[in-house]
Amino acid sequence: MKPKIYISDLGKHVGEEVTLKGWLFNKRSSGKVKFLILRDGSGYLQCVVFKGNVSEEVFNSCEELTQESSFEVTGKVKEEPRAVGGFELDAVDVKIISVCSEYPITPKEHGIEFLIDNRHLWLRSKKQHAILKIRHRIIKAIRDFFDERGFTLFDPPIITPNACEGTSTLFEFDYFDLGKAYLTQSGQLYAEAGAMAFGKVYTFGPTFRAEKSKTRRHLTEFWMVEPEMAFYDLDDDMDLAEEFLEYIVQTVLTNMKDELATLERDTSKLEKVLRPFPRISYDDAVKILHENNIEFAWGNDFGATDETTISNQFDRPVMVHRYPSEIKAFYMKRDPLNEKVALAVDVLAPEGYGEIIGGSQREDNLDFLIQRIQEHNLPQSFFEWYLDLRRFGSVPHAGFGLGLERTVSWICGIDHLREAIPFPRMIYRNTP
Repeated sequence: MKPKIYISDLGKHVGEEVTLKGWLFNKRSSGKVKFLILRDGSGYLQCVVFKGNVSEEVFNSCEELTQESSFEVTGKVKEEPRAVGGFELDAVDVKIISVCSEYPITPKEHGIEFLIDNRHLWLRSKKQHAILKIRHRIIKAIRDFFDERGFTLFDPPIITPNACEGTSTLFEFDYFDLGKAYLTQSGQLYAEAGAMAFGKVYTFGPTFRAEKSKTRRHLTEFWMVEPEMAFYDLDDDMDLAEEFLEYIVQTVLTNMKDELATLERDTSKLEKVLRPFPRISYDDAVKILHENNIEFAWGNDFGATDETTISNQFDRPVMVHRYPSEIKAFYMKRDPLNEKVALAVDVLAPEGYGEIIGGSQREDNLDFLIQRIQEHNLPQSFFEWYLDLRRFGSVPHAGFGLGLERTVSWICGIDHLREAIPFPRMIYRNTP
């Protein structure tokens, strides 16, 4: 079978005659020559159709091609630094596959609601294409990072009988004759079981939060990667999170220059994402807020404005650790030197993008964990399997979760999470 050739392959075919298939991105005419910009998902290519190089029928048929019409073009590849993509095709034949009529997304400005309504088509635009290509590279970097360090991918269930942190923000439904079940808000509890079996694991999949939030930082369906490691403490956890973020950002900078340029991203800010990251306590973060004339009471959780103020003091992600125990989940271990704080860490991205990582050392003492479950008014019966992890060979362990869409939006420099996922789900939207 003859291999298909894509625009991204053309560097290997200079001087050769090739056939490509794709869609018309744009076109212009100048007398006896027509310039057709082809896109095939891998790149963009200027196809030059000279009247003398093709039949009159083929030359005239190019007039029928409209934005997003599909066609096949055959011609010789040549290098052309001035052309989009650095190559050009001298066409000898053009075959129309399908003519597109009245494509709704035109070069003019469109409102965001119109574009989201037409998300299935908006994905074809250069900016959206660049964002999702970067998302793909980030996902590859995530998998490469953990795979290269001896982690095992561990897939948790999406349907769960209980919540990690209570059920107030979960999607609930009836599960046959077994009562209520929920869409997962985290794979972490199951990842802990994996860590006790494999030592180091990571989960990576969709999660769901039923928060009635309309902010640019929230989606109801999003992707999380959650590593969990046996014999790790909070410092080990922070070391790994720091190395992980540096790896992701530097991988994107190295491999996605064209896409970052399409987004007009200021990469000088990303170039500073290098270890070591600043580490400050929750107490230090509160001091920063007070120094910036922001009223904030110790014991509260940080809001978006608070996180932005704190992160603006630094030129790279900042790690805030040892939060008040009362605002953290039941499974987070308390600091043995200060029971009022948990051995927890949040990583705040710079440029106002807020929390992208949340993690902690987990409570490994059975009696203390039972006490925490009771304090949070959670049904202990649902957590007996989880308590077994402490009954049978308990060890210190830790982990964290990274929100994929928040990371994509930060690295791409975009304003809203809705563009960081192919089809966003928000409280006011579940289509297309």
